[in-house]
Amino acid sequence: MDSDGPSTVAVTIAAPVWQAVVNDPEELCREAVAATLRQAAPTRWLATAEVSLLLCDDATMRRLNAEYRQQDRATNVLSFPALDLQPGQPPPAPMPGPVLLGDIALAAGIVRAEAAAARKSPADHLRHLVVHGCLHLLGYDHQDAAGAARMEELERAILQGLGISDPYAGEPAEADHRALLEVGA
Repeated sequence: MDSDGPSTVAVTIAAPVWQAVVNDPEELCREAVAATLRQAAPTRWLATAEVSLLLCDDATMRRLNAEYRQQDRATNVLSFPALDLQPGQPPPAPMPGPVLLGDIALAAGIVRAEAAAARKSPADHLRHLVVHGCLHLLGYDHQDAAGAARMEELERAILQGLGISDPYAGEPAEADHRALLEVGA
């Protein structure tokens, strides 16, 4: 990968049900990753990093969540950062060659059910969760109120740039991230 070129986004559709959840899930994921890296990556070389996405079923997500987080239940999105990044701190020096930012996994059934429950389009909810997962790869988290507020602010701005309405409109700032945290994002 050219270090000055755009990010490489690899999307693996491991569950055919994704084709029924949204049209062109690969393109939706690529556009959400690109928008996140454009707006939130602290350096140009991180904005061109590689991101891998796994679009899986709920059973696969449950196995991943049990193995990596010791929580034996499915969740909507999991992020696996390849770098130890911290918001507000300088990233490590640029690395030669392609840089893997990390992996993101998303569960089809949960994404579809959450979208229906929130009366959102599944495509918009998928892009929101990809943005959310990508922010985790960049070192953001929602473990405390300040981190949740910072992450939510970035999500809103990135989603607005994608033409997606504020997913937190009318809700207390911490409530939505607390709900995502309970699900296991």
